Amino acid sequence: MEQTQVLLCISGALMMIIIGNSLARAFGVAGAASIIRFRTPVDDPKDTISLFLLLGLGMACGLGAFALAGLGTAFLCGALLMLNRMAQKVPRALILTVAAAGPDFPTAHVLSVFARVGIRFEPREGAEGDVVSRRYRILASPDLPMETLSRKLTAGGTSGVQPVSWEEPRPDKKDRKKDYRAAAVTGR
Repeated sequence: MEQTQVLLCISGALMMIIIGNSLARAFGVAGAASIIRFRTPVDDPKDTISLFLLLGLGMACGLGAFALAGLGTAFLCGALLMLNRMAQKVPRALILTVAAAGPDFPTAHVLSVFARVGIRFEPREGAEGDVVSRRYRILASPDLPMETLSRKLTAGGTSGVQPVSWEEPRPDKKDRKKDYRAAAVTGR
């Protein structure tokens, strides 16, 4: 959200320069902004502001203000690079299912792999039988390739772990209630 606020300041300045004293341009920006807001399904507010900034750069080109468009583009690219470097990386949450053949589950191996790659985890559930499986809710770095983690867990077949599966966690009931309340307030 912090990045969105910085980009919103930049877009406000760009729009004020483009609009100038023209009422027609102001209505044009308002109409285009409503199209971006209501007709484009965008999840991330940063993406919405980026669309609005691109709209402003396009308007500058349409007005023949190529110097403003070029300078705005250069400034926007620099700002986006700086913001991306300063951003905190949010760990991604996944549900990991690990299965092993035989009666014994290689818990020590799985936990050592988690420790080596820096994964925080929470055990969820397990199943016993010919194939023993365990489910974990994990928080992994967004830079960690899941193929690498899968390879380390299976260890080329020597660890006893069969191929693993990944899935996105479903929201908790508490989170769904919050979503329903937010939808009731916004009318969506």
